[in-house]
Amino acid sequence: MIPGGEEILHATSLAIDGKGLLILGPSGSGKSALALRLIAYGAGLIADDRTGLRQGPGAPVAFCPAAAIRGLIEARGLGLLQVQPAAPAPVVLVVDLGCDETERLPPRRHITLLGYPLPLVLRPQNDHLAEGLLVWIRGGRQE
Repeated sequence: MIPGGEEILHATSLAIDGKGLLILGPSGSGKSALALRLIAYGAGLIADDRTGLRQGPGAPVAFCPAAAIRGLIEARGLGLLQVQPAAPAPVVLVVDLGCDETERLPPRRHITLLGYPLPLVLRPQNDHLAEGLLVWIRGGRQE
C-alpha cells in the first residue's frame, strides 16, 4: 500500500462501459490474453500487468500507475501492442486466474480491496470467460 489510500497490484485492468474489471493471477496465467479478448469486444485498457487502485466513492478506482506502460499490452509472441488507453474506472468485478472454479453454478464470492468488498470470479473451466464477464458487467448476475 502506498500513502493516501492507494495500492499497486500485479493485475490487468479494463474499462467496460465505464465500469472497471480487475484481472488477478500469477505471471503466465493469462491476464493479458483475457484482456486482449475483451479489448477485441470493445473494452478499454486501463493498465496491463500493474494496476493502481485508489479509494473512490463506493468502490476502488483502477488507474494506470506509470506513463511508461499507459496504452501498452503484452501479447506473448507478438510483443508490446499499442491500444487506446482507457480512463480510470471504479472496479465492479474481479477475476482471479490463479484459482480454478470447480462449481458449475458457483456461490457468490468476494474479495476485499482497499476496504471495499467486490464480487470475485475464479477461472472457470470453459472457453467463454471473456464473453461471460462482459455479460456480467453489463447485466449483472442472478441472485
